[in-house]
Amino acid sequence: MNWDIIKGKWQELKGEARTQWGKLTDDDWQEGAGEKDKLLGKLQQRYGWSKDEAERKADEYFTQHA
Repeated sequence: MNWDIIKGKWQELKGEARTQWGKLTDDDWQEGAGEKDKLLGKLQQRYGWSKDEAERKADEYFTQHA
């Protein structure tokens, strides 16, 4: 998964991703802003996932939508 593409399309992708991960707050989305490590950290924090699980789910989602 190329996170440079995601970062470039962040405003477009963010809206759709909010429905996927409703536990993330507006501040979480702002802090993530297309940065993989920050977004994964927020997913781990809000959903209690391991780093590997958060990365797998994010990669699956953004592969389908980017």
